[in-house]
Amino acid sequence: MKLPLSGIKVLDLTRALSGPFCTMILADLGAEVIKVEPTPNGDMIRQWGPFDHDISVYYLSANRNKKGIGVDFRQPEGLALIKELVLKSDIVVENFKVGTMEAMGLGYEEMCVVRPELIYGSISGFGSTGPARDWPGFDQIAQGYSGFMSLTGTPESGPSRVGTAIGDLTAGMWVAMGVLAAYIERQRSGLGQHVETSLLASLLGLLSVQGQRYLSVGDIPQPCGNVHPVIAPYGTFDTADGPLNLAPATQDMWVRLCEVLELPLLTTDPRFKTNAERMQNRLALKELLETSLGKKTRSEWTPLMIKAGIPAGPINTLEDVFVDEQVIACNLVETVEHPLLGMLKQVALPIRMPATAQGSVRSAPPLFGQHTEEVLAAYGLSPEAIRELIINKVVFQST
Repeated sequence: MKLPLSGIKVLDLTRALSGPFCTMILADLGAEVIKVEPTPNGDMIRQWGPFDHDISVYYLSANRNKKGIGVDFRQPEGLALIKELVLKSDIVVENFKVGTMEAMGLGYEEMCVVRPELIYGSISGFGSTGPARDWPGFDQIAQGYSGFMSLTGTPESGPSRVGTAIGDLTAGMWVAMGVLAAYIERQRSGLGQHVETSLLASLLGLLSVQGQRYLSVGDIPQPCGNVHPVIAPYGTFDTADGPLNLAPATQDMWVRLCEVLELPLLTTDPRFKTNAERMQNRLALKELLETSLGKKTRSEWTPLMIKAGIPAGPINTLEDVFVDEQVIACNLVETVEHPLLGMLKQVALPIRMPATAQGSVRSAPPLFGQHTEEVLAAYGLSPEAIRELIINKVVFQST
């Protein structure tokens, strides 16, 4: 069975994390993605540690299933070549600073005159309009600006960033969805369009009930750590050997939790009868629950809770995660051969469908300039033209 996006040509003019993550999703689903990197050093992310034998693991995390070429953006011949590739592609994805594509003569408005069916996907830090349009787009800045950090952490710690670059990653996901929606629309109208998001917009799009709390009733949520902002008990609790997540989200689950913990009197205690009362007395309740939870370990409590219909689970380290039976059973890690690193493990595409049954990781993240000659030939350049571009250092082909 063919992959869903087979036959779709994507020109990847992105760097760092948000754009490459977007195009990796498209590549995982079968699109032909050509990653264009500037000479002499390639994508800036190649310089970010930690490193696996001098290769950035940041780069490895977001660039599989692509073909890579090196082009000198500073030479007119290089920009002319990129323009030619743009006009022969279905989708172009970029995450330059606002206005950069236009300054290079590659802006959507100019390109769509020549190729009306072209689809552009653009990611910026703060959007293409407004007073912050020219601000550089870095994830932690956007996490703070969007209010996301104000929801994370504890009253003692204050605001805290999320442990991954969630603004970058979700911006990439939003644009991947947007350009696919635009491609479906193109099937009907024959016309492309410009799809945009920003790190700021992507994070506001994830505020969910917290954002609605403010918009509807004016509440300004505060960081509440590992407890649920509106349900109690719900969060992280200490056991005999470490923390356990518990999520008894309904009144029935609360009663069953008290049964499992052999604390039946709590269900009639006036401090804890309803969720509203439990919220008011959250700290006292936590202390009582942990007195009982301290009698067993996480691995002992988890099956007891699950059997009683109470969502529960340990807080794993990544070492725990990647040897976990459930993770292994769901094939959430796949292996591909890398030309320098040998067998390379990768976190798999988390989408399952018949077309992806054989796995999502088909080729390793490319070396800088690994496929330049191959790609340019496929786009119609003659061997002589390619050789001249290499000699004049307009393009780079790795050896």
